[in-house]
Amino acid sequence: MSGTVNSQITDAVTQTNVNVVASSPAEALGMLYQMATHSAGLSLQNAVSSQQNLNQIANAVVATAVREILALGGGSSSSSSSSGGGGKTT
Repeated sequence: MSGTVNSQITDAVTQTNVNVVASSPAEALGMLYQMATHSAGLSLQNAVSSQQNLNQIANAVVATAVREILALGGGSSSSSSSSGGGGKTT
């Protein structure tokens, strides 16, 4: 077996190595941009989820407050109108 290698084979290997080395920075930046975009998307999803959760809590708080107000002042509107309070009657 001879120690020489066909020049076409060495040329093909060299061209492949040059292509890989030349495209590596662009691919690395592409991956970096994809990761940054994905992170931003996850942050926005977390913000939306937090806002939805806070809206549910706010709805529960308002419902509880309205229930308490109605429980405390449920009969006050009828008693204030029947008390006479010095108002003009028509």
